[in-house]
Amino acid sequence: MILGVVLAGGTSTRFGSDKALAELDGRTLLTRAVDALSGWCELVVITGRAAGPAPCIPDWPRPNMGPLAGLAAGLRHAQDLDYESVLTCGVDSPGLPPDLLGLLSPAPAYVAQQPVIGHWPASAAEIAVNILEGQGRHSMFAFAEAMKARAVELASPPPNINTQADLLACKGGMAG
Repeated sequence: MILGVVLAGGTSTRFGSDKALAELDGRTLLTRAVDALSGWCELVVITGRAAGPAPCIPDWPRPNMGPLAGLAAGLRHAQDLDYESVLTCGVDSPGLPPDLLGLLSPAPAYVAQQPVIGHWPASAAEIAVNILEGQGRHSMFAFAEAMKARAVELASPPPNINTQADLLACKGGMAG
């Protein structure tokens, strides 16, 4: 079983407002991410938010530690619920390819251009915890490297919405 995890704990500094609630073609980025992962996963949770269109769990060990803290929370949650793996995406990555799970299977694997989009074994929770508790880089790339994860190059990676201009560039062109 696969747990879907939407990484949504960022501060949206470059965006200027809560980008998870920004609308793209009539739907919030948060709803789009939950809906996308729902197509591949038995359950989807949102990390780093108090409320949303799916169950929410706090980042681990605390907020404002970046996407790896959301992934650590999701992996720990997956272990608690006996899920085999976790499929992740950022709230700011609309337009995931329809064959994403196939491209990222078997776990561990991630989209080379956006390591927040990945498929990770639930058993990797301790690795994420060790990185977050350590002195080195607390990044998704550090986690992927520690996991010896396979980087998957996509010919057309999903957009990464960090600014209002990025959102505007996507309007009218997103199906998923």
